[in-house]
Amino acid sequence: MMIRAILASAAALALAACSAGGDETTAENGAENGEVNLYSSRHYDTDLALYEDFTKATGIKVNRIEAKADALIERVVSEGEFSPADLLITVDAGRLWRAEEAGILQALDSEVLTERLPAHLRHPDGLWFGLSTRARIVIYNKEAGTPPIANYADLASPAYRGKICMRPSSNIYNISLLSSIVAHEGAAKAEEWTKGVVANFARDPQGNDTANIEAVAAGECGISIVNSYYLARYTAEGAENPEIMDKIGIIFPNQNSTGAHVNISGAGLLKHSPNRENAIKFLEYLTEKQAQEYFANGNNEYPAAKDVKAGSAVEALGTFKPDTINASELGKNQKEAVQIFDRAGWN
Repeated sequence: MMIRAILASAAALALAACSAGGDETTAENGAENGEVNLYSSRHYDTDLALYEDFTKATGIKVNRIEAKADALIERVVSEGEFSPADLLITVDAGRLWRAEEAGILQALDSEVLTERLPAHLRHPDGLWFGLSTRARIVIYNKEAGTPPIANYADLASPAYRGKICMRPSSNIYNISLLSSIVAHEGAAKAEEWTKGVVANFARDPQGNDTANIEAVAAGECGISIVNSYYLARYTAEGAENPEIMDKIGIIFPNQNSTGAHVNISGAGLLKHSPNRENAIKFLEYLTEKQAQEYFANGNNEYPAAKDVKAGSAVEALGTFKPDTINASELGKNQKEAVQIFDRAGWN
């Protein structure tokens, strides 16, 4: 018991020490009602403001460690039962699934979260909850003309030989998109689609979504698939290079079938959470209307909660029908998606 107490104390001290500077920070306000410890791969100033507001409203101090999602998952696994972390906050359902597979999450039954969040943005067993969403949409070079693309499937057409640029297959956003195609169409059709898209590449996969947006705007390639929040950054007030959007056209795919693929930022309650009740309060707080608007708008995303509208920057992209497949399916098909990418030569 003494060894356990020493290790637990050491883990808590490590969180406090890491929270003191660099990318790992802590809310400054004192706490009257304990604390909640976040391991987060989100790094937006608006999130920090939310944490401070939560402390003011509840007296619960928010401690936060930032790192990439996979590193945080490994950290929690390494810390084991002595981990001081209460919540894992990350982007992409695939990463939440990796946390689930690592066995570091615990089920949570909250009437508040069930009422506020649609079923497809909640894990079926309550292991994680979506907090914001983003759509993965098709863009094209306006000067080249509007391509007759209505669905993701159209991108595999020989009509687009040498026109498509993409980021690498190792990117989690591409893995989740292909995972959704596997779920809807089956592995065989997903592989056929992937091979068709690879045959249409204008160049080897490279860069991030911003780089591919700018490549399409410059005419280096004609078509790409990107996340909506990257585009919204060009339409937001005070945006750099807003002229980019004058050269880009937008297509929300699959509007007559499954709907456009969406992914999530979400959070899960960690298995050995030392401040469970405070963690639940914090999760429920993040689904309140005002917090949802702030959380989503800080990164030009769509709110996850029902009946909460998106901010002006992302609204400028237009309305669309989202795919409502449960986000947990995206994680389950990750392995299959990676194997398909490899066989198709999508590097």
